[in-house]
Amino acid sequence: MNTETTQKNVALAPEEITQKDVTKAYLRWHFANEIPHSFDRYISASLLYAMMPILNKLYKDPEKRKEAYKRQLLFFNTQLTWGGGVITGLMSSMEKERARQEYENEEITMTDDLMYNTKAGLMGALAGIGDAIDSGTMQYIFIAIAIPWAQEGSALGALFPFICFALYQLFVGLFFARQGFSLGRNATSLVHSSGVKDAISLLSILGLFMMGILAGNYVKVTSSLQFTLSGKNFVIQELLDKIVPGILPLAVVMGVYYYFVKKGLKVTQALLWLTLILIVLASVGIL
Repeated sequence: MNTETTQKNVALAPEEITQKDVTKAYLRWHFANEIPHSFDRYISASLLYAMMPILNKLYKDPEKRKEAYKRQLLFFNTQLTWGGGVITGLMSSMEKERARQEYENEEITMTDDLMYNTKAGLMGALAGIGDAIDSGTMQYIFIAIAIPWAQEGSALGALFPFICFALYQLFVGLFFARQGFSLGRNATSLVHSSGVKDAISLLSILGLFMMGILAGNYVKVTSSLQFTLSGKNFVIQELLDKIVPGILPLAVVMGVYYYFVKKGLKVTQALLWLTLILIVLASVGIL
């Protein structure tokens, strides 16, 4: 290997990722959360913004960096501290191992599927825990403590819950991010174990369940079509609910999926076509 090639390889070597980097990543996630919100990717842009300094240190090759950016920009939605903290730290560790494997030309065990399935499997479960503990418990504890001060007319009664809850979320999120980074770093040696394929499959299934739940909650399509036959009124939506509940939302989701498979991920075009079709169907009284 000549000197020029050696220098090039050294220049492409990933830098060391420290707890300080993970702390910075979580702080970026914490303060950017929910700001770059989009319909098709939700808050994945917040996660990418958090991960960018780490990805820039790991991937010196512009093409590899683009791939990493795309990997972290897939659909993502979770709670701020429990989900966001753990996943930010975990993704930092997994990307670190992925960069090392690529640089040393080893077998890629930290695959795109493994990383996304890990996110998809954790983001819903951790969000449920975080919402219940943070929003459903901790903030009301702080409010209960401050009520006597508020009743006395003290401004502390208004400020105390706000400040304490904000600090609580900040430090809890930092703790989980650092723990997630340590867990991921120790877990990389388990990738070749016999249970990894089963774990990946389980995470994939859980991720699909989460996508289905989101689609079921957000896609609302009903039919207004009804007619009278032999003196009896038939309401199509009531019949569909008895035979196959949710068939219309499912048909819309599968139709959009089929469009993406055939035409590529052209979200704007899909939305325009979907809007046009729904307007036509609504105007003739089908929906």
